[in-house]
Amino acid sequence: MGMMLMLIPLQLLLFHGVNFSALFANFWAVPIISFITVPLIMLALISTFCPFIHALLWQLVDYSVTFSLIPLPVLQQSWNETGSFPILITFIGWFIVIIWRFAWWQSYKLLIGIFLGVMLCYLRRNEEYLWRFSMLDVGHGLAVIIEKDGKALIFDTGNRWETGSVAERVIIPYLRWHRLTPEQIIISHNHLDHTGGLEFLQRKYPDISVRSPLTDNKHLPCIRGEQWQWQGLSFRVLWPPERVVHAGNNESCVIRVEDGKHSLLLTGDLEKQGEYKLLGIEKDNLRSTILQVPHHGSNTSSTTAFIHTVAPQYAFASVARYSPWRLPSTKVQQRYRKAGVEWRSTAVSGQITGCFYSDYVEVIGYRQQIMSRWYHQWFGIRGDHE
Repeated sequence: MGMMLMLIPLQLLLFHGVNFSALFANFWAVPIISFITVPLIMLALISTFCPFIHALLWQLVDYSVTFSLIPLPVLQQSWNETGSFPILITFIGWFIVIIWRFAWWQSYKLLIGIFLGVMLCYLRRNEEYLWRFSMLDVGHGLAVIIEKDGKALIFDTGNRWETGSVAERVIIPYLRWHRLTPEQIIISHNHLDHTGGLEFLQRKYPDISVRSPLTDNKHLPCIRGEQWQWQGLSFRVLWPPERVVHAGNNESCVIRVEDGKHSLLLTGDLEKQGEYKLLGIEKDNLRSTILQVPHHGSNTSSTTAFIHTVAPQYAFASVARYSPWRLPSTKVQQRYRKAGVEWRSTAVSGQITGCFYSDYVEVIGYRQQIMSRWYHQWFGIRGDHE
């Protein structure tokens, strides 16, 4: 019991949640294993002289183990996701127990004061950026979250499969961890790796609005000419020119988001044909600080003309590691680098976040946050965006 409680802060830090069912599982399983299963095993080991009894005892061992596992399918449903703040509270509680147990509060007052100061800095961290853009690590697909002042806008919802979806496994935990309230979902086009989590999110947030280029009366339009303000950010739709029944790659909703100084261009899966048409009608409105690389870095997109017109500082590509489609294309990466654009990929960096400050942009890869690069380089492991 004590060990389980002491390990809660570590569990929260690593898994962003806690499951108290382990306590009940132990109360149920430990007596069965200790007083039934183990004695049966011992008896089985010394009864080899009688094959019938030997086989019967092992059968009883199997039954006892199966019986001990009966409540586990129910208990495993009690996973409790948390935000980042409970980690701080549990670590403080953990720290208080330790210093009280070993009477450190009498001898190490200075260190305790330093610890409290670090905790205050933790509370104040990341409070200075004006808004943030995160490309989640969803494999082959796209899920982007724009956040400001505790509110979130979701652009595409990733894939889904028979037993779950990106929304359930990635988007919702992210929103909870950062204590964000989603207010709108934008669907770029009608492909499963972009719409897979939509139904789950709509069930989770029944009042959330949806915007798309589809001719769906339940959706707000996402077509050229649409403009709106959200949390002080300006949204302008540049493509497609009209709503369609089935939006393919070249009908992807292209949106430019700006705060007056910095900007973000979301492109969905736009391909060459769509890029050329977009350049023909919106060439003067494409320049952006960060570009979401069209179509996961496929060679069917990211023409040289498009890259030079947008002229981004950073290019973010949502790509699966070891993608069966061999994305992103090496040629596409070379085009961006030749144009002086810093390339980032979720296959290498994991989740990629762009924090927009008043006078600069900070780009952070999740891998960059969890790896100590100074010693990994000794073993030939490349940096986050090398």
